[in-house]
Amino acid sequence: LELTGEDLLDTGVTIMARPPGKRVSSISLLSGGEKAMTAVALVFAIFQLNPAPFCLLDEVDAPLDEANVGRLANMVKEMSEKVQFLFVSHNKATMEAAHQLSGVTMREPGVSRLVSVDLEEAARLAGAA
Repeated sequence: LELTGEDLLDTGVTIMARPPGKRVSSISLLSGGEKAMTAVALVFAIFQLNPAPFCLLDEVDAPLDEANVGRLANMVKEMSEKVQFLFVSHNKATMEAAHQLSGVTMREPGVSRLVSVDLEEAARLAGAA
């Protein structure tokens, strides 16, 4: 993190990062996936110091490639010992890492329906069948 001005009451912060194999640069110069991983790393670092009861991540995995989706899922699993996560995603690999899925479906126009699945319970029932 770098301060953007001299006056501490009126300064901003620039996020600097060094993705693997690259030079240190401003977050604005990174790719979408690099920005997402940098932002998540910063949020998780803050949560390590001062955990909140929950964290909402809204499609943070959208710009990530498959390898980084796996890394993100591992980071979320590790952090979920301290913090509860609400994760909005359309990525199947991210959903597979969850304990519980909730979705919204619309069978008829204007009528939304909430669907929830406990993945551990579903796996147990599938194994019993």
